[in-house]
Amino acid sequence: MLHSFLLAGQSNMAGRGFLKEVPMICNERIKVQRNGKWQIMMEPINYDRPFAGVGPSASFAAAWCRKNKDQEIGLIPCAEGGSSLDDWSVDGPLFEHAILQAKLAKTSSKLEGILWHQGENECSSGLSKRYHEKFSKIVEAFRRELNEPELPIIIGGIGSYLSSGFLGQYFPEHSEVNEALLEFAEKEKNCYFATASGLTPNPDGIHLNAVSQRIFGFRYFEAYVKRNHVLEPLEGEENAVTIFSERPLTKTEKSAILDKQFAGGEISIEEYQLQLELNQ
Repeated sequence: MLHSFLLAGQSNMAGRGFLKEVPMICNERIKVQRNGKWQIMMEPINYDRPFAGVGPSASFAAAWCRKNKDQEIGLIPCAEGGSSLDDWSVDGPLFEHAILQAKLAKTSSKLEGILWHQGENECSSGLSKRYHEKFSKIVEAFRRELNEPELPIIIGGIGSYLSSGFLGQYFPEHSEVNEALLEFAEKEKNCYFATASGLTPNPDGIHLNAVSQRIFGFRYFEAYVKRNHVLEPLEGEENAVTIFSERPLTKTEKSAILDKQFAGGEISIEEYQLQLELNQ
Protein backbone atom coordinates (compact mmCIF):
# COMPACT_ATOMS: atom_id res chain seq x y z
CA MET A 1 0.00 0.00 0.00
CA LEU A 2 1.31 3.39 -1.00
CA HIS A 3 1.07 6.13 1.66
CA SER A 4 0.25 9.58 0.27
CA PHE A 5 0.53 13.20 1.40
CA LEU A 6 -1.16 16.25 -0.07
CA LEU A 7 1.06 19.31 -0.64
CA ALA A 8 -0.84 22.58 -0.26
CA GLY A 9 -0.21 26.27 0.33
CA GLN A 10 1.88 28.76 -1.61
CA SER A 11 5.33 29.03 -3.18
CA ASN A 12 7.54 27.82 -0.34
CA MET A 13 5.61 24.55 -0.35
CA ALA A 14 5.71 24.38 -4.14
CA GLY A 15 9.46 25.02 -3.88
CA ARG A 16 11.72 27.75 -5.19
CA GLY A 17 15.08 26.41 -3.99
CA PHE A 18 17.66 26.20 -6.78
CA LEU A 19 18.01 22.59 -7.94
CA LYS A 20 21.73 22.98 -8.63
CA GLU A 21 22.48 23.77 -4.98
CA VAL A 22 21.68 20.37 -3.46
CA PRO A 23 22.28 16.72 -4.40
CA MET A 24 19.43 15.04 -6.22
CA ILE A 25 17.02 12.85 -4.27
CA CYS A 26 16.02 9.85 -6.36
CA ASN A 27 14.37 6.86 -4.75
CA GLU A 28 11.99 4.54 -6.56
CA ARG A 29 9.95 4.24 -3.36
CA ILE A 30 9.07 7.96 -3.59
CA LYS A 31 6.29 8.62 -6.08
CA VAL A 32 4.55 11.76 -7.28
CA GLN A 33 1.06 11.90 -8.76
CA ARG A 34 1.04 13.30 -12.28
CA ASN A 35 -1.91 13.02 -14.66
CA GLY A 36 -3.53 10.58 -12.28
CA LYS A 37 -0.58 8.17 -12.26
CA TRP A 38 2.16 7.51 -9.73
CA GLN A 39 5.60 8.21 -11.20
CA ILE A 40 9.08 8.08 -9.69
CA MET A 41 9.66 11.44 -8.07
CA MET A 42 11.87 13.95 -9.83
CA GLU A 43 12.28 17.54 -8.74
CA PRO A 44 10.69 19.97 -9.21
CA ILE A 45 7.75 18.12 -7.67
CA ASN A 46 5.16 20.90 -7.55
CA TYR A 47 5.41 22.39 -11.02
CA ASP A 48 3.20 25.44 -10.49
CA ARG A 49 5.62 27.74 -12.32
CA PRO A 50 8.37 27.27 -14.95
CA PHE A 51 10.89 28.27 -12.27
CA ALA A 52 9.64 25.81 -9.64
CA GLY A 53 12.44 24.14 -7.68
CA VAL A 54 13.25 22.47 -4.38
CA GLY A 55 10.55 22.40 -1.71
CA PRO A 56 10.32 20.59 1.63
CA SER A 57 8.45 17.52 0.43
CA ALA A 58 11.39 15.63 -1.16
CA SER A 59 13.42 15.45 2.05
CA PHE A 60 10.21 14.80 4.00
CA ALA A 61 9.62 11.79 1.76
CA ALA A 62 13.27 10.71 2.03
CA ALA A 63 13.07 10.80 5.83
CA TRP A 64 9.80 8.85 5.67
CA CYS A 65 11.44 6.17 3.50
CA ARG A 66 14.39 5.89 5.85
CA LYS A 67 12.01 5.08 8.70
CA ASN A 68 9.54 2.95 6.72
CA LYS A 69 11.65 0.31 5.04
CA ASP A 70 10.26 -1.40 1.94
CA GLN A 71 7.19 0.87 1.85
CA GLU A 72 6.27 3.54 -0.70
CA ILE A 73 5.26 7.16 -0.26
CA GLY A 74 3.33 9.29 -2.73
CA LEU A 75 3.27 13.09 -3.00
CA ILE A 76 0.24 14.95 -4.35
CA PRO A 77 1.43 18.41 -5.52
CA CYS A 78 -1.26 21.11 -5.29
CA ALA A 79 0.53 24.20 -3.90
CA GLU A 80 0.18 27.47 -5.79
CA GLY A 81 2.71 30.28 -5.65
CA GLY A 82 1.42 33.64 -4.44
CA SER A 83 -1.86 32.22 -3.13
CA SER A 84 -3.66 33.75 -0.16
CA LEU A 85 -6.03 32.09 2.28
CA ASP A 86 -8.87 33.64 0.29
CA ASP A 87 -7.50 31.90 -2.81
CA TRP A 88 -7.79 28.65 -0.84
CA SER A 89 -11.43 29.28 0.14
CA VAL A 90 -13.56 26.14 0.02
CA ASP A 91 -15.52 27.34 -3.00
CA GLY A 92 -12.43 28.25 -5.01
CA PRO A 93 -10.49 26.40 -7.73
CA LEU A 94 -7.35 25.72 -5.65
CA PHE A 95 -9.31 23.93 -2.96
CA GLU A 96 -11.47 22.05 -5.45
CA HIS A 97 -8.43 20.97 -7.44
CA ALA A 98 -6.67 19.71 -4.30
CA ILE A 99 -9.75 17.73 -3.27
CA LEU A 100 -10.02 16.16 -6.71
CA GLN A 101 -6.36 15.19 -6.72
CA ALA A 102 -6.48 13.82 -3.18
CA LYS A 103 -9.61 11.79 -3.91
CA LEU A 104 -7.96 10.40 -7.01
CA ALA A 105 -4.88 9.48 -4.98
CA LYS A 106 -7.06 7.73 -2.41
CA THR A 107 -8.19 5.20 -5.01
CA SER A 108 -4.67 3.73 -5.02
CA SER A 109 -3.11 4.93 -1.75
CA LYS A 110 -3.79 5.66 1.90
CA LEU A 111 -3.92 9.41 2.53
CA GLU A 112 -1.76 10.04 5.59
CA GLY A 113 -1.64 13.82 5.94
CA ILE A 114 -1.42 17.30 4.49
CA LEU A 115 1.80 19.32 4.35
CA TRP A 116 0.81 23.01 4.48
CA HIS A 117 2.93 26.11 4.04
CA GLN A 118 1.23 29.45 3.53
CA GLY A 119 1.36 32.84 5.19
CA GLU A 120 3.52 35.30 3.30
CA ASN A 121 0.38 36.68 1.63
CA GLU A 122 -1.19 37.36 5.04
CA CYS A 123 1.70 39.52 6.32
CA SER A 124 0.11 42.95 5.83
CA SER A 125 -3.12 44.95 6.09
CA GLY A 126 -4.16 43.21 9.30
CA LEU A 127 -4.74 39.90 7.52
CA SER A 128 -2.79 37.98 10.18
CA LYS A 129 -5.62 38.61 12.66
CA ARG A 130 -8.01 36.47 10.64
CA TYR A 131 -5.65 33.58 9.94
CA HIS A 132 -7.13 31.22 12.52
CA GLU A 133 -10.70 31.90 11.42
CA LYS A 134 -10.03 31.42 7.70
CA PHE A 135 -7.68 28.46 8.02
CA SER A 136 -10.07 26.64 10.36
CA LYS A 137 -12.69 26.59 7.62
CA ILE A 138 -10.18 25.24 5.11
CA VAL A 139 -8.92 22.46 7.40
CA GLU A 140 -12.45 21.50 8.39
CA ALA A 141 -13.45 21.32 4.73
CA PHE A 142 -10.40 19.25 3.76
CA ARG A 143 -11.21 16.67 6.39
CA ARG A 144 -14.91 16.67 5.59
CA GLU A 145 -14.59 16.42 1.81
CA LEU A 146 -11.92 13.72 2.04
CA ASN A 147 -13.82 11.83 4.75
CA GLU A 148 -10.72 11.95 6.97
CA PRO A 149 -11.82 13.59 10.24
CA GLU A 150 -8.50 12.84 11.99
CA LEU A 151 -6.19 13.67 9.08
CA PRO A 152 -2.91 15.18 10.38
CA ILE A 153 -2.01 18.65 9.14
CA ILE A 154 1.67 19.65 9.34
CA ILE A 155 2.04 23.43 9.26
CA GLY A 156 5.34 25.15 8.49
CA GLY A 157 6.28 28.52 9.92
CA ILE A 158 7.34 31.40 7.72
CA GLY A 159 10.85 32.85 7.68
CA SER A 160 11.90 35.46 10.21
CA TYR A 161 14.09 36.92 7.45
CA LEU A 162 11.08 38.27 5.52
CA SER A 163 11.22 41.82 6.84
CA SER A 164 14.93 42.25 6.09
CA GLY A 165 14.91 41.50 2.35
CA PHE A 166 14.65 44.09 -0.40
CA LEU A 167 10.86 43.54 -0.39
CA GLY A 168 10.69 43.57 3.40
CA GLN A 169 8.16 46.40 3.50
CA TYR A 170 5.53 43.98 2.23
CA PHE A 171 5.84 41.68 5.27
CA PRO A 172 5.34 43.84 8.38
CA GLU A 173 3.18 41.19 10.08
CA HIS A 174 5.40 38.15 9.56
CA SER A 175 5.82 37.65 13.31
CA GLU A 176 2.06 37.85 13.83
CA VAL A 177 1.49 35.26 11.12
CA ASN A 178 3.95 32.88 12.76
CA GLU A 179 2.16 33.37 16.07
CA ALA A 180 -1.16 32.63 14.37
CA LEU A 181 0.21 29.47 12.73
CA LEU A 182 1.59 28.13 16.01
CA GLU A 183 -1.56 29.06 17.91
CA PHE A 184 -3.67 27.24 15.34
CA ALA A 185 -1.52 24.12 15.59
CA GLU A 186 -1.70 24.19 19.38
CA LYS A 187 -5.47 24.58 19.51
CA GLU A 188 -6.65 22.34 16.69
CA LYS A 189 -6.63 18.54 16.84
CA ASN A 190 -3.97 16.65 14.89
CA CYS A 191 -2.26 19.83 13.72
CA TYR A 192 1.48 20.22 14.26
CA PHE A 193 3.85 23.14 13.70
CA ALA A 194 7.37 23.05 12.24
CA THR A 195 9.45 26.17 12.78
CA ALA A 196 11.40 27.95 10.05
CA SER A 197 13.78 29.37 12.64
CA GLY A 198 17.36 29.65 11.38
CA LEU A 199 16.48 28.88 7.77
CA THR A 200 17.74 31.19 5.04
CA PRO A 201 16.32 32.50 1.76
CA ASN A 202 17.28 32.84 -1.85
CA PRO A 203 18.56 36.28 -2.90
CA ASP A 204 14.93 37.42 -3.27
CA GLY A 205 14.58 37.36 0.54
CA ILE A 206 11.23 35.56 0.24
CA HIS A 207 11.76 31.95 -0.80
CA LEU A 208 13.70 29.41 1.22
CA ASN A 209 16.89 28.29 -0.48
CA ALA A 210 17.46 24.67 -1.43
CA VAL A 211 19.57 23.74 1.61
CA SER A 212 17.00 25.23 3.97
CA GLN A 213 14.20 23.42 2.16
CA ARG A 214 15.94 20.07 2.68
CA ILE A 215 16.23 20.87 6.39
CA PHE A 216 12.63 22.11 6.54
CA GLY A 217 11.42 18.80 5.15
CA PHE A 218 13.17 17.02 8.01
CA ARG A 219 11.39 19.26 10.48
CA TYR A 220 8.05 18.55 8.83
CA PHE A 221 8.73 14.83 9.12
CA GLU A 222 9.75 15.11 12.77
CA ALA A 223 6.50 16.94 13.54
CA TYR A 224 4.54 14.31 11.65
CA VAL A 225 6.16 11.18 13.06
CA LYS A 226 6.34 12.47 16.65
CA ARG A 227 2.89 14.11 16.46
CA ASN A 228 4.40 17.11 18.17
CA HIS A 229 5.49 20.64 17.38
CA VAL A 230 9.05 21.31 16.25
CA LEU A 231 9.92 24.65 17.83
CA GLU A 232 13.71 24.54 17.56
CA PRO A 233 16.24 23.33 14.95
CA LEU A 234 16.82 19.58 15.13
CA GLU A 235 20.07 17.95 16.09
CA GLY A 236 21.77 16.60 12.97
CA GLU A 237 19.26 18.19 10.61
CA GLU A 238 22.07 19.35 8.31
CA ASN A 239 22.32 15.72 7.15
CA ALA A 240 19.09 16.32 5.25
CA VAL A 241 21.14 17.91 2.49
CA THR A 242 23.00 14.71 1.63
CA ILE A 243 20.32 12.13 2.45
CA PHE A 244 20.61 9.16 0.07
CA SER A 245 23.74 10.67 -1.54
CA GLU A 246 25.86 7.64 -0.58
CA ARG A 247 23.17 5.03 -1.27
CA PRO A 248 23.78 3.07 -4.49
CA LEU A 249 21.10 3.78 -7.06
CA THR A 250 18.92 0.92 -8.25
CA LYS A 251 18.61 0.07 -11.95
CA THR A 252 15.16 1.64 -12.01
CA GLU A 253 16.48 4.86 -10.50
CA LYS A 254 19.44 5.01 -12.87
CA SER A 255 17.11 4.53 -15.83
CA ALA A 256 14.78 7.27 -14.60
CA ILE A 257 17.67 9.72 -14.29
CA LEU A 258 19.01 8.78 -17.73
CA ASP A 259 15.57 9.28 -19.28
CA LYS A 260 15.37 12.73 -17.73
CA GLN A 261 18.86 13.69 -18.89
CA PHE A 262 18.31 12.46 -22.45
CA ALA A 263 14.82 13.93 -22.84
CA GLY A 264 16.10 17.25 -21.48
CA GLY A 265 18.98 17.38 -23.96
CA GLU A 266 21.64 17.01 -21.26
CA ILE A 267 23.29 13.96 -22.84
CA SER A 268 23.64 12.67 -26.40
CA ILE A 269 21.86 9.61 -27.73
CA GLU A 270 25.22 7.80 -27.85
CA GLU A 271 25.86 8.49 -24.18
CA TYR A 272 22.26 7.56 -23.36
CA GLN A 273 22.52 4.20 -25.15
CA LEU A 274 25.92 3.47 -23.61
CA GLN A 275 24.69 4.19 -20.08
CA LEU A 276 21.56 2.09 -20.64
CA GLU A 277 23.74 -0.85 -21.66
CA LEU A 278 25.97 -0.42 -18.62
CA ASN A 279 22.87 -0.34 -16.44
CA GLN A 280 21.66 -3.76 -17.58
